[in-house]
Amino acid sequence: MAANISCIPLLREQDDDLDGGIFNQALSVGLEEIHFRIDPMSGLKAIIAIHNTRRGPALGGTRCLSYPSEHHAVVDAMRLAQSMSYKSAFADLPFGGGKAVLIRPEEIASRDAYFECYGEFIDSLNGRYITAVDVGTTVDDMDIIGRRTRHVLSTSAGSGDPSFHTAQGVLHGILAAVKVDLQRDDLEAVRIAIQGVGKVGYSLARLLHRQGAELAVSDIDDEAVRRCVEDFGAEPIDAGKMIDHDCDVFSPCALGSVVNADTVNRIRANIICGAANNQLAEDFYGDVLYRNDIFYVPDYVVNAGGLIHVIYGSSVETETRIASIYDSVADIYQRSKVLKVPCHRVANHIAEQILSDSKRIAADV
Repeated sequence: MAANISCIPLLREQDDDLDGGIFNQALSVGLEEIHFRIDPMSGLKAIIAIHNTRRGPALGGTRCLSYPSEHHAVVDAMRLAQSMSYKSAFADLPFGGGKAVLIRPEEIASRDAYFECYGEFIDSLNGRYITAVDVGTTVDDMDIIGRRTRHVLSTSAGSGDPSFHTAQGVLHGILAAVKVDLQRDDLEAVRIAIQGVGKVGYSLARLLHRQGAELAVSDIDDEAVRRCVEDFGAEPIDAGKMIDHDCDVFSPCALGSVVNADTVNRIRANIICGAANNQLAEDFYGDVLYRNDIFYVPDYVVNAGGLIHVIYGSSVETETRIASIYDSVADIYQRSKVLKVPCHRVANHIAEQILSDSKRIAADV
């Protein structure tokens, strides 16, 4: 039988009786609540973090990955949930932010049983959290979840895979960053290094190739790299050396925390703009990038295309909202220059202001 450790409401003030680790982390990101579900039969170990519901129900993808520890999984869920709130706020969507992390077992014996159990977990939250695809999950998985709850998007009968529109948003971000930082009106011969060329990274490479960019790519999957070399004439870079590659734009499109203590002073790019979530291991590293005169474009601003897609599908509304990412990036850059404040802190402040000023917007999902 599944065990539901349900909601742990998170207090807004410090309580000396609480364990200082997870609760302090939750409080530091402004999390509203966190939920757990355990099911020994299917192997499900699920975490749903709800960051903010002021604008509407918490919307965010389901990530299914192996983690070095349960603590890492919980912290990842919390930080990703915060990013989803910021992303939704910047995109002016009628949703709050949440995220689910499934600690992937060595083997999922029955994907149907696994995701049906997870769907029941989502349904038990009565619409406070709505899910969609993310790293390690697919449209097929969303269809299975949909057997047990209506609080799921990006199903085959709905908006489907959002990868292309995620990449399209990043393209608009790169175009804006190159314009304001490098004073270039196009991407012809601009050197762009893409770290991670899965669904989103490959779509981005295709879009950038059409713009005339010179591409370098890396991935732990050799076949993914080979495909980009053959299709776009990209330069293959060893995955362990990509961070040191000399380029105009470094575009992280794999997992997060790529800018960390080991890498922050090795990056040889003028601009960082990519699809990966939580590229800064800690906000402090954004300050270091700023001191190093590197324009870091906050990931949640430019990777919102996928979130927009799961709500509006392939539509004029989606294209219009994604195109506005260009103006958001240019605005953040200009404010940073005027205020002499790192771009990620400018963006965080804008997002927090939007959230604090928002009235709850009804979302019929």
